[in-house]
Amino acid sequence: MIEESDIKKIKGAANEFFEKMTITALSIEADFSSAQGEISDVVSLNIKLDEPQILIGQGGQTLSEVQRILRMVLNKKLQKIFYLNIDINNYKSQKIEYLKRLAKDLAQEVVFNKEEKVLFPMPAYERRIIHAELADRTDIATESQGEGQDRHIVIKPK
Repeated sequence: MIEESDIKKIKGAANEFFEKMTITALSIEADFSSAQGEISDVVSLNIKLDEPQILIGQGGQTLSEVQRILRMVLNKKLQKIFYLNIDINNYKSQKIEYLKRLAKDLAQEVVFNKEEKVLFPMPAYERRIIHAELADRTDIATESQGEGQDRHIVIKPK
């Protein structure tokens, strides 16, 4: 279980991690959540940088890798297991909103034209956002197709 004192340690360790990468964070905000029935706590770090693209990378790939590495470092340092969610200059939150809007717009097109839409390949967490956004719709169906880097979503009319 993550406690308030752990959050201070996480912020300090994250700051040290980025300094060792010679990246100066303008600010690091941390917060955590723990829901009943969840496997683990989730710690969210919102980081502000002057030049965010260095840590975001193409399509957020570098951000995913930095998140994975920092999670391993923090889990070992605190001797606690938790999920880590890093957002840099609100990149992830903006991407999530974009994917939700895209899902709704494409679903409307599918219903209107009665033709399926094939989305571009995307990582698993992005596909989950699309599936979750359209899960309550009864007029369309979503499914993931393809393998590896080519895995994508198809939205079909029912």
